[in-house]
Amino acid sequence: MLIGTAGHIDHGKTTLIRALTGVDTDRLPEEKRRGISIQLGYAYLPDGAAGEGAGTGSAADFGFIDVPGHEKFIPTMLAGAAGIDLALLVVAADDGVMPQTREHLAILTLLGIAQGGVAITKCDRADAARIAQVEREVAALLAGTPLAGSPCFPVAAANGPADPGVATLKTWLLAQGGDTGAARDKVDGRGFRLAIDRSFALAGAGTVVTGTAFAGRVQVGDKLTVFAPERGVAATVRVRSLHANNRPADAGHAGQRLALALVGIDHGAVERGDWLVADFLARPAERTRVDVRLSLLADAPRPLTHWSAVHLHHGAAQVTARVALLNETGTLAPGDSGYAQLVLDRPLAVCHGDRLVLRDGAAQATLAGAVALDPFGPARRRKSPERLALLATLEVADPQRRLHALIDAAPWGVDLAELACAHNLAAAAHVPSDLALPPGAVLAPRAGRVFSATRWQALQDVVAARLAAHHEAFADEVGVERERLRRMALPQLASTAFFDLLEALRDAGRIVLSGAAWHLPEHTVELDARERLRAEKLLPWLRDEPFDPPWVRDIAQRLGEPESETRRLLKKLAARGEAYQVVKDLFYAPEALSRLVAIVASLAGAGEEGSEPGRLGLVKAADFRDATGLGRKRAIQILEYFDRVGYTRRIGSGAAQAHGLRGEPPVR
Repeated sequence: MLIGTAGHIDHGKTTLIRALTGVDTDRLPEEKRRGISIQLGYAYLPDGAAGEGAGTGSAADFGFIDVPGHEKFIPTMLAGAAGIDLALLVVAADDGVMPQTREHLAILTLLGIAQGGVAITKCDRADAARIAQVEREVAALLAGTPLAGSPCFPVAAANGPADPGVATLKTWLLAQGGDTGAARDKVDGRGFRLAIDRSFALAGAGTVVTGTAFAGRVQVGDKLTVFAPERGVAATVRVRSLHANNRPADAGHAGQRLALALVGIDHGAVERGDWLVADFLARPAERTRVDVRLSLLADAPRPLTHWSAVHLHHGAAQVTARVALLNETGTLAPGDSGYAQLVLDRPLAVCHGDRLVLRDGAAQATLAGAVALDPFGPARRRKSPERLALLATLEVADPQRRLHALIDAAPWGVDLAELACAHNLAAAAHVPSDLALPPGAVLAPRAGRVFSATRWQALQDVVAARLAAHHEAFADEVGVERERLRRMALPQLASTAFFDLLEALRDAGRIVLSGAAWHLPEHTVELDARERLRAEKLLPWLRDEPFDPPWVRDIAQRLGEPESETRRLLKKLAARGEAYQVVKDLFYAPEALSRLVAIVASLAGAGEEGSEPGRLGLVKAADFRDATGLGRKRAIQILEYFDRVGYTRRIGSGAAQAHGLRGEPPVR
């Protein structure tokens, strides 16, 4: 359990931690000289501290984070308070409730910390009446907050551990420990996440990072990623050794303070606010629009207006942002909550359910808190009824119900990689079959997307209906090439997902593939006797010069007929899969196109040992030209054809233009 202090400057937080643990958390010379905390301090209960009645935990389970109380150090306080399990609000008996007492309590409320106690310090400087008065002030302050009703402990921490109040407080703290369902939810099925608050070099260990583990487990030897999307850092590292709650350990887990020695990065490349995460959580820096449930403090000085500038705190990180309110009025009154999109100046490594704190544009006052709903918020239609309904779905507390509702509400399916990253679901990233999907839900394997049964069926119906309409309009065409059909029927659907959809339709017997053309089973294009005779004459001419076949005009001259008739016949042959139109009036034999497909695959490295989709090389027109013996113009025309049918994808432009493998070839 991690216990964090909170309270006004000079109310005795550091003295109290020293009395509880024997550790002075003020380590900097300036802190010693000025007598105030400036940086975060850390302490742990010594071995043997847990005695009778200490709950199910041991002393090793308890860590303390001491935060500075000065108003100038609120960002440091926020970095320490993020991730704590229990708040220890410290109020001096002589001063009573002060401004930073109130602001720290507001921050604890916004961070969702609902477990805590109150230490009334410096009781050796006040009489019983004054102590009772301060206790009443504190009770009134806590009323209406998650910490309402928290017990108060009068202490004289300057007297050390022998003080009866300190002993009573320690006994109570130890009784709060133990393995809870909430704690297990942070670990089981979650990828590892550590909010880094310090980085330094240690002789014999190398780079060491410390922080609070937000989720998951880690053990020595694990490969993780130092992730700082706001700086474009995503470095793979290995855990050489670790300490959990200040003790050497082989493993650590969520809810602990961890120090990890890392191999693979210099300590100067790691900063407070960075994250150490499982690899699947280190997605590209896309998280600059975070959809949230935003709650404005009841004592905020004024309503929050649309596009307000704020300082946003997440874990140990902070960025500037704009608040796009998603309501009709464009304002949010003090004490109210609503949906909003936080438009960040720099991306943050946010996951669903993370707590964020907003301070005003001058970073002088705490305004609001937010719960992240979707770290990958859209730039457009963010206020549409469908989008707002989806945000309501994302507020469902039970993760299984939320997953089912999310899939049911997604018109184009749910991207598993994005789902895994946004919701920290290890199964979605590594073993999708372990996900408890809704009944009938469909996993599209090429696309890595999950669709509800209803939506998957509806998408199939759209494709079948579009094909039927095409057959009616163009009866002499066999069907439509895959990429063209996607643009005609479902242009919003990714090419890979569309391919999965066509495969499902084919497996169900609803559509058929003839050559490169998809069509309904009952639709056929037949050649009459005269067309078949002409086809038997011209098809060998396509094979005679496989990479440089004759143009339509040349074939028409040989047949002694108008170009229009030859063109119509070749298009019928293409519709039947007996020829392939690469460019206007230029058709290739299937055997020739198959050889060209093989050349592209070879140049890209497909089929080589260890090659994986997405990691293959690129094909340049010059290399393809040399491999085929064609001219540059023809080589480019063929590569552009492969782009159109979805086999390759053009990357770059000009001299840097190349083509990478994308999907299935038009012919085998």
